[in-house]
Amino acid sequence: MAKFVYKLQNILDIKLKMESQAKTQFAAAVSKLREEEEKYDMLVKKRQGYEEEYRAAIAGTLNVTTLNMLKSGIDKTKNDMKAQLVNIKVANKNLDAARERLDNAIKERKIYEKFKENAFEQFKHDLNEQEKKEIDELVSFQYGSETRSGGDLTDG
Repeated sequence: MAKFVYKLQNILDIKLKMESQAKTQFAAAVSKLREEEEKYDMLVKKRQGYEEEYRAAIAGTLNVTTLNMLKSGIDKTKNDMKAQLVNIKVANKNLDAARERLDNAIKERKIYEKFKENAFEQFKHDLNEQEKKEIDELVSFQYGSETRSGGDLTDG
């Protein structure tokens, strides 16, 4: 029995590894984006805490130093939030790039898997044709030897 050997198997293996790497990179990008979003959420909560303290300080006895410190904390947190929004945008772009690389890797793998399927179908077809040819040769050989030996060609 003939064995099917796919001559592009090495390339298919490489495409599978590339897809696996792209999946890993995509997962890392998703993780990074979530991390950046969590940092932003923490900054929002921090700012809200400063604002609540600021409101409480205004409502109570006025201490200029405390008010200035809280106001400075609020301003710094706002700046940190703006910077964190930039980080989130960068993480989103990285995620989109990783998603595109993953999509391309999946497409390439599927292309080579389809090539392999087609090659296997052709192999089965060729094998079937070879078997038909061998059966025809065997029947022809048997028919020829029966006629030379004077045997009866009818089945009855």
